This record gives sequence, structure tokens and C-alpha cells, in this order.
Amino acid sequence: MVQSTVPEQARIFDRRLLRERRGRAARDLHAHDFLLKEIGERLCDRLSDIARSFPLTLDLGARDGLLARTLNGRGGIETLIQSDASLINARGLQKAGPSLVADEELLPFKAECFDAILSNLALHWVNDLPGALVQIRSSLKPDGLFLASLFGSGTLTELRSCLMEAELAELGGASPRISPFADLRDAAGLLQRAGFALPVADVDTITVTYGDVFALLRDLRGMGETNVLLERLKHPTRRTIFARTAALYQDRFADREGRLCATFQVLFLTGWAPHESQQQPARRGSGKTSLKDVFRSS
Repeated sequence: MVQSTVPEQARIFDRRLLRERRGRAARDLHAHDFLLKEIGERLCDRLSDIARSFPLTLDLGARDGLLARTLNGRGGIETLIQSDASLINARGLQKAGPSLVADEELLPFKAECFDAILSNLALHWVNDLPGALVQIRSSLKPDGLFLASLFGSGTLTELRSCLMEAELAELGGASPRISPFADLRDAAGLLQRAGFALPVADVDTITVTYGDVFALLRDLRGMGETNVLLERLKHPTRRTIFARTAALYQDRFADREGRLCATFQVLFLTGWAPHESQQQPARRGSGKTSLKDVFRSS
């Protein structure tokens, strides 16, 4: 396995553990992938709004090929290469076409080779997101499209607050349990820093209801989305903490039917590899209209 170039002191996620959990979730992912499907559909709808064809496209972080199935002819894609950081997932993808193992932190592709790169809920576990975005932009042909979804900072706020309060009450301190997701305000800036033209970031908020907090935790585990923070608790959590968490969640975040609400904030990032044909901002000072021609004189 190729090692990440992210310095050890800058790492907050355990990528090895992430690969293991994604591989472990692969067998029963179909039983827990409703959220992945919903967000993948929204990502593909955004692709449909672009009147362009993208003959050679990469699905970065493909899991079991869900996005390929969702595309269903959209985007004028002739060849879709699927990659995943998990060897188990990549082996499963071989049945559907070209696939490979590729870590999102260290892409193996040559410069300017793809017409588009799509990514559905893979990049929020990257230690160096600006660096990953630079690599993605480099792998795109001029005027190539990058379109991705990732969880944002408003995700699982209910679970975060209940777990923290339960740990404080039981242990007198709290360990990090929910990922520090990116904020919408910073997302477009990250695209711009990475060299993308025409960067756009928008957000959807999806609320899912569960019968109890343990059903939510089962879905997170089934999607391979559980805690991989390096500073996570390294021993099993006390049952009393989960019991208190469940009680707090029920008391504060249940709807009228008694079901628990879980918020997933999803960021959608769109950017283009620079090309001379793209619309450019006007040069400063080049305007020809005087303010006197705009305002009515008194």
C-alpha cells in the first residue's frame, strides 16, 4: 500500500482503520446505503444540469459502485474508472469495468487525463483536503469538471452533543467522537486555493429519523462512517455512556411520533480545471459606466 505524504503531525484521521472499516462494511452495505443513494442521486442531478459530455470520468471513492449505477447514462460518460481506498471494495468493482485501489490522499493518475472526476461522500475523511483537491485538479484535462459531495460541519450535531454530555457526566471528560467536518463558508475557498476555476459550493440538509439511537449507530457502522479519529477512545465505551446518550437523545431530539432526528449536512463542491475559454472576471478598472449614469440627480 502506498503511504500518504501527509506529515504525521498533521494527521487527524486513521486512514488504515478507515480502509478496514470500509472493507468490513462492503458485504452488507446494501442494507445501509439509503443515504449514500440519496446523496448520489442529488450529485448526479447536478451533473445532468451541465450541458456537456465527459467521456473519460473517474469515480473517486466508489465503494460498491453505487454512483455508477445511479448515473444511468447521465453526463455522456463513455468510460467510468472506479477507484476506492479499500482493496475489498476495489476487487468487487472489477466486475463492472475498469477499477483500482487508490487512496484519495495520494492519487496515482497522470496530469490532465480525466474529463471529469466525481466523488460521493469520500473526501470528508481526507487529512489534507486542500492537497487532495490540488491532486484532483491536476488530474483533470483543461476545462474538466470536478463534482463532489461530502459531509459538512452540521452533520450529526445531535449525536455529538448527547455523546459529549453523557461522557462528561459519566467520566468527567469527553473524547473526540464525531469528525470535524468542513464548513460551507470555507468550501468554495478551498476549491479556489486548489486552483479550480468557477468554484461553487452549496449545501443540502437531510434529516433522517430513527426508532432509537442504536439504529443510527448501526447505520453509521454499516456505511463505514464510524469514528476513525486518531485521538479517539482506544478502549470499548461503557454501556452506561450509551444508555445516558440514548436517554438524552430521546428527551431532546425526538419528533412528535417519538422518532429521533439525525441531521446530515451535505456539501456539494463544483469546480473546473482552468481553460482559456472560460468566463473571466473583468479587469479591475475596466468598467465603462459612470455612477453618474446610474443614480438619479436630485
